[in-house]
Amino acid sequence: MNTINETSFQFPNQKAVYKGKVREVYNINNDLLVMIASDRLSAFDVILPRQIPFKGQILNQIATKMMNDTADIVPNWLIANPDENVAVGHLCEPFKVEMVIRGYLSGHAAREYNTGKRTLCGVDMPEGMKENDKFPSAIITPSTKADNGEHDEDISREDILAKGIVSEEDYLVLENYTRKLFQRGTEIAKKRGLILVDTKYEFGKTKEGKIVLIDEIHTPDSSRYFYEEGYAERQEKGEKQKQLSKEFVRQWLIENGFQGKEGQQIPEMSDNKIIEISNRYIELFEQITGETFIKANTDNVLKRINDNVVDFLNG
Repeated sequence: MNTINETSFQFPNQKAVYKGKVREVYNINNDLLVMIASDRLSAFDVILPRQIPFKGQILNQIATKMMNDTADIVPNWLIANPDENVAVGHLCEPFKVEMVIRGYLSGHAAREYNTGKRTLCGVDMPEGMKENDKFPSAIITPSTKADNGEHDEDISREDILAKGIVSEEDYLVLENYTRKLFQRGTEIAKKRGLILVDTKYEFGKTKEGKIVLIDEIHTPDSSRYFYEEGYAERQEKGEKQKQLSKEFVRQWLIENGFQGKEGQQIPEMSDNKIIEISNRYIELFEQITGETFIKANTDNVLKRINDNVVDFLNG
């Protein structure tokens, strides 16, 4: 199957291109952004050597649906989706922080907690919790937005304000939007028999100074989901939760001796492992959206994307 790794498009009125871990963003006339969702897979802030079939399409289509389903409570950057792997939106200046919100003690928070830490990003975590327990109320644990190849770092609200990374006025808006989106995401997940465990949101400012939601939202790359059915029983018995997220990729890497640390080798992924990961992404798409996933034609995927974007830009 043809997958999308790097792209090198030359769109009409293109000014620049930014290549992130899994997305490539084309600046059109300092007015629009064309975001291409590649099939690259990143974990522990490292881009893995092989791509996952249909991963970019899945993330793009989930993010689009979730942006549409939250546009009434938080404004976002999105204008159109001219292709299954493409989102076009307003040019924004991104804030240099990711707003991570956690409803449960899972993933990074659980790993920190298990080392004995009871404070994460300046936020206290209660004593006596076990992994995957629900927090009394959701906590916001921001991280810095690292450049490509660098690691995102935990940071406290106090440090963000003290270092002038975000003004206090803007940060209050980011916190408010983060809580509203998490509440809506929780409600959407519940309707599908899922629990939205934790997620991250990214925001930017339009040229008019309006704060909007950017990038992806409520996808398996940015969020963790548990199945609601059996959650309480599994917690009671101390069993692992059945989950839909990228955590299964991280766990496989950890089991094979890789956590993104210096000197560690990325384990080789077999064709079977690649297909397994692709199928897990499709499962999440169908579970969270309630829709059947329709695979786009990938016979000449780069030409397809180029033609669809050029047609859109030429109006």
